[in-house]
Amino acid sequence: MSALNGKTGLVFGVANKRSIAWAIAQAWHAAGARLAFTYQGDRLKGNVEQLTETFGEDTLLLPCDVTSDEEIRAVFQSVGDRYGKLDLLLHSVAFAPKAALEGKFVDTDRESFRVAHDISAYSLVAVAREAAPLMSDGGSIIAMSYYGAEKVVPHYNVMGVAKAALEASTRYLANDLGPQRIRVNCISAGPMNTLAARGISGFTSMLKHYEAHAPLKRNVDPEELGATGVFLASDGAAAITGQVLYVDSGYQIMGM
Repeated sequence: MSALNGKTGLVFGVANKRSIAWAIAQAWHAAGARLAFTYQGDRLKGNVEQLTETFGEDTLLLPCDVTSDEEIRAVFQSVGDRYGKLDLLLHSVAFAPKAALEGKFVDTDRESFRVAHDISAYSLVAVAREAAPLMSDGGSIIAMSYYGAEKVVPHYNVMGVAKAALEASTRYLANDLGPQRIRVNCISAGPMNTLAARGISGFTSMLKHYEAHAPLKRNVDPEELGATGVFLASDGAAAITGQVLYVDSGYQIMGM
């Protein structure tokens, strides 16, 4: 039996075929889950629609600006109306103004700090709050983080601080939602060639650095992140919550 047979999942954060969210969604689907998706704005709708149609033309696809509580509530209302419940949620959403990812962190302006934290961290709290009533049989919420939450990464700047807030939010949500058998975890992925990553100056050098210094001497494949997403969503991870699981070829353990 497939690990996620009979499960219903909602995926936030697919932008194109290179998105980590898409890699995990494909793995969830292959493991038997029925999925719904959101998209951010009309600019991305076509990309996401084209991808999700491979799961069937009736795949639920909903607009959602995660800075809007009204749009978030509308998404979960639609999911509840269609499926009656929810078992899995993937939060793969992050954004900071490009100017805030250049220069020095000390020069981050107030508005860039606010935007980065609202979209990249608070949105997890907002979607978890709406998901919880639909997770009547328990559930698994997974967010995507990165090593820059823990250590300084050049040009990651305010996004690293926002990811640190995301990881802390994961722990507090895990505590709040644990009595409802809802687990909340983060996957901290090694650098991947995604739309978001290409906005970081020196990203190609970062890939080479990881390959040279990680114990496995290579970068991570999207399929490996998908497999980790299936594990955290499955009963095999039933006692795991509030954790940050590093999927980075071991880079996080290295001191030098």
